[in-house]
Amino acid sequence: MPEKPDKINLLDFDRAAMEAFFTSIGEKAFRATQVLKWIHQHRVTDINEMTNLSKSLRENLQAVAEVRLPEVVIDQKSDDGTRKWLLRLDSGNSIETVFIPEGTRGTLCVSSQIGCALDCSFCATGKQGFNRNLTTGEIISQVLVANHALGFNDDDQRVVTNVVMMGMGEPLLNFDNVVAAMNIMLDDFAYGISKRRLTLSTAGVVPGLERLRKVIDVSLALSLHAPNNTLRDVLVPLNKKYPIKETLDVCKKYFEGKKHRYLTVEYVMLKNINDKPEHAHELVKLLKDIPCKVNIIPFNPFDKTEYERSSLTVINKFRDILIKGGLNTITRKTRGDDIDAACGQLAGRVQDKTKRTQRRVNMQAGAKQ
Repeated sequence: MPEKPDKINLLDFDRAAMEAFFTSIGEKAFRATQVLKWIHQHRVTDINEMTNLSKSLRENLQAVAEVRLPEVVIDQKSDDGTRKWLLRLDSGNSIETVFIPEGTRGTLCVSSQIGCALDCSFCATGKQGFNRNLTTGEIISQVLVANHALGFNDDDQRVVTNVVMMGMGEPLLNFDNVVAAMNIMLDDFAYGISKRRLTLSTAGVVPGLERLRKVIDVSLALSLHAPNNTLRDVLVPLNKKYPIKETLDVCKKYFEGKKHRYLTVEYVMLKNINDKPEHAHELVKLLKDIPCKVNIIPFNPFDKTEYERSSLTVINKFRDILIKGGLNTITRKTRGDDIDAACGQLAGRVQDKTKRTQRRVNMQAGAKQ
């Protein structure tokens, strides 16, 4: 863990936490709304510039609190307009955040952890190992950095219109901080993002899914990637703990009582692994009773992976079987792969506390002997 700073980071507070903070220092709760607007709508990070706060309050606030942002180490732009930021959080650890423009929509892909503990076999993030959860402030700062860099369009609307919790890490394993950050994203006094435009993607942490539906209403995506437990156990090891049926049952329950809402099912296409016609037919049977949309994702290669991308012919045939079977299906366009910003390619810089990388090196060395 990084050394704990002396001052409170105001980015760590959603409105409820901010109100509690101001009440604790003898101020009125409405100060929370003022400060949220300064930080997230006006992008003011200097407390002294928050001019509708009294001078004495600003002085008192500066003594105990600050707005602490990560350092932007790299700002890369792809040929297709995709943009990626490498953000340094502490010594040796950085995360990646990606912006994907598409017509009038601008989607920001936000990270929730430094690395990832799940070790999905086709994901670059998982291969980096895991260091720690991000704080609420470190999560929401990604939105703040992107909004500051991208600004507004010609119609005076924010360029970032959608946020997906699909970056580095498993969001539901950092539950409280992720929910607090999403509360800020939804808050009309911060970013005012619609619940339909804010999506949490999970590999299927069942207890987290059960908690999520009780505390917040956002869109949901499931990283499925296989139509049966035998194959998914290999691709997504978490499946050994929470098998497909259990995971889909709780996903279905998440949308009970929510009209015109559906689950997004993510399925990465791996050559000769999960891309055969029989896999497509299995998927149709598996999802036939679940309101969902299937996102077929061409695999995005990364260094030292053993997987390859399915051919376009195979992907199209797979997609057509799903559509004929009654599933709403699209093939996700690959974006940002020239700057390693495509789905599954985010790696950041991780001091791996799991020692996963070293174990792989040892295993490979042993196999050669």
